Amino acid sequence: MYRPKGVADHRYIGDKRTGAVYDLDMVSEDDSPAAGGQLARAVIDELVASGRYLCFAPDTLAEARNRGYRLRGG
Repeated sequence: MYRPKGVADHRYIGDKRTGAVYDLDMVSEDDSPAAGGQLARAVIDELVASGRYLCFAPDTLAEARNRGYRLRGG
């Protein structure tokens, strides 16, 4: 499980540019794409660096869907 600074207390993070939501529990610990369709750490790092992300409260997939975001990756 990988949680970058700024989103360390959240499981789901939304990309405001695309409307995608990512499950941080499915992010690989290393920089290479992991087997099983897990997200690469670099994808989340780029999103956080861009500042174009949203964390949800409550931190659930249902809340992300309620706001129009759809699960991506993993």
